[in-house]
Amino acid sequence: MVSRVLITTDYLRPDDEVDHYLRRLGYETTHLPMRGRRDPAELAAALRDSTAALIANEPMTADVLARATALRVIVRTGVGYDSVDVDAAARLGITVSNLPGINANAVAEYTLGLLLAAARRLVHSAAGVAAGEWPREDGRELRGATLGLIGYGAVTRAVVPLARAFGMSVLCRTSVPAGERSDECVRFVELDELLAASDYISVHTALTERTRGLLDAAALRRMKPGAVLVNTARGPIVDEQALADAVRSGVIAGAALDVVCVEPLPADSPLRGVDGIVVYSHLAGQSAEARRAAGLEGAAELVASLRGAPRFAVNHPTLPSERGANHG
Repeated sequence: MVSRVLITTDYLRPDDEVDHYLRRLGYETTHLPMRGRRDPAELAAALRDSTAALIANEPMTADVLARATALRVIVRTGVGYDSVDVDAAARLGITVSNLPGINANAVAEYTLGLLLAAARRLVHSAAGVAAGEWPREDGRELRGATLGLIGYGAVTRAVVPLARAFGMSVLCRTSVPAGERSDECVRFVELDELLAASDYISVHTALTERTRGLLDAAALRRMKPGAVLVNTARGPIVDEQALADAVRSGVIAGAALDVVCVEPLPADSPLRGVDGIVVYSHLAGQSAEARRAAGLEGAAELVASLRGAPRFAVNHPTLPSERGANHG
């Protein structure tokens, strides 16, 4: 029987090169683009006859996975995979893969864009002009400022040379062993020192139980009053209510957030209406180049995984998978 592939990544479409690649290899594709919150029952129904899935930030819970009885492979067209219950997938014999570093350059450039926009108050200026005003407040230069980076993965390593080109000093907090830190332009410090010394703090770490709520009210109070927080990683790393309170009360100057706890941003979010906080629509990794690479690499990883040779598996199925055995 024909293997069925469900594709939910919103920028992958019928008849694009990813679709042609999979169909040329004999797979049947179904597109169900994710453009916001989705009912888990809808996802489970879409997965019912799927052998593999190329996904966005889908809520792949244990319940959804248990109902996807033919599913053998899940591939995230990105780096983060916190929306997938990888342990439940392993118990069900489902291989889960991500694409490490696939959009590092895109996220790094976007990060510098957020830093520049915050430093020079670009959003404030453009909004003022649109409202019929002519804002003339000054901004700040990045040169001479200190950038604190939380995490030391592919994105951080791509941010460093860009920040250095702007004349910034760079600090980093990471759990990566000292022997694997090779950047002489970075001073590695503990989190408390990074918070106290940085003019800008940018988050580039994975969402885990250890990092969930890492930047809470106490952490924000340790930052400089003029500091700006940038987050292109995952929303729940930052306590949103604490951040809104900190910016509103002047504990820190502001924040540029590409990710939030619930996406799209709810109408009742504490982040709304706070002068100094700008929320973007999770676009850091979404350059044309990164999207093309993620689509093609994701499809190649899906095929490799179905053939029993995943390159980027993040779990190890504990059961020999008989799911979809008749789906090739």
